[in-house]
Amino acid sequence: MDRKNWISVSAVTAFFLVAPAALAATNAGLVATKSCDSLATRVDAIPSAGSAPVFLRSYDHERGSGEPEEPALRTAAFTYDNALAAIALLACDKRAEAERIGEALRLAAMKDTRLRNTYRAGVVTDKPLPNGWWDAEQNRWVEDAYQDGTATGNAAWAALALLALYESTHDTRWRDAAAKLAQWVVDNTRDTRSAGGFSGGVIGFDANPQKLTWKSTEHNIDLIALFDGLARAGVQGAWKEQADHARRFVQLQWDAASAHFWVGTLPDGVTPNRSTSGLDAQLWAQLLPDTSREWRHALAYVEHEHTVPGGFDFNTDRDGLCSSIACLVARRMRRSCSRRSAGSLAPKVMSTPHASRALRPALRLARIAAAPTSTTTAARISQRPHGRCSRRSNAIPSREDRCRRGAIYRASETT
Repeated sequence: MDRKNWISVSAVTAFFLVAPAALAATNAGLVATKSCDSLATRVDAIPSAGSAPVFLRSYDHERGSGEPEEPALRTAAFTYDNALAAIALLACDKRAEAERIGEALRLAAMKDTRLRNTYRAGVVTDKPLPNGWWDAEQNRWVEDAYQDGTATGNAAWAALALLALYESTHDTRWRDAAAKLAQWVVDNTRDTRSAGGFSGGVIGFDANPQKLTWKSTEHNIDLIALFDGLARAGVQGAWKEQADHARRFVQLQWDAASAHFWVGTLPDGVTPNRSTSGLDAQLWAQLLPDTSREWRHALAYVEHEHTVPGGFDFNTDRDGLCSSIACLVARRMRRSCSRRSAGSLAPKVMSTPHASRALRPALRLARIAAAPTSTTTAARISQRPHGRCSRRSNAIPSREDRCRRGAIYRASETT
């Protein structure tokens, strides 16, 4: 049985199934209610005084409850997962619970050196703690280089969650924290090589973080949504210009000959990464305003290159069934339209209501109601490779695999 990222399962199910009252009695409405309640219950279950900020643990044991066996995941609260949970709780009309997670994200944004990919789950009293664990074999406390790093996409989604809270509450503390994260992205990842855009972030520890020089098409789409959201929120700064900088990169990743988007670039920041295809890059690009009609052909590419029995794989190796947000969208679009009319899918998606102006375009699908019989789950899309896949073998999902391999650790005398 594959381990499950329960936050993403609940959050994205709620995301896609939250619907008007008319659907409340349908299976979709019942699944949405259950998912919303599951998220809220997890927040409320963390012992605290009052409404203390919290980070939710990303993984449960493969039995379905309790901490996972993998030490690197026992207390791991992935930033993207928690950002998604906060946004989903807002969509569930559970603002109090969303604010508790949001406040943990805000504290991380405002008080940490930089936003980490992962924090320690539980109550946050002041400054969030990085995740770590005791390694009995090494007889020391260790941390993981990826978990301590800062992925551009994760920073974007955390900021989008904060903007969603600002839109819901009109409390400027959320907006200010989102702006700080966005400024970090500009200061540390804005790139001038070739098509410009923004690079992948950093990996490693504060003493010697290593810059990730590759660039991701999907990350840059996330950033267009973020920068546009900040501009609409009236935050001072050249956010429109930053959005245009990301957009130019995305535009230049379109390959007309193959009718799809490159996943991004190699570390040189120039050469397209032709080794794989990312499902989310093909889909999220359709949501950008004023895009070329030619881009719609990427949907036919998805059907041809990403299809596996029962749905889609995140990439083109077709080694498993992907349950990411992008895969849910693709399945939803398949249900809505004929395979033969893939080019007509984008207009249908573009016309769907979106949950929050601050989240356009990357979150514009947040209120799509899945088919009434759908009970599919989903997972994060933030870090390459983004999708969580239920592989045909018992392979460990991508992020967990990175944790297990743990390329870089450090010893620490404190917890």
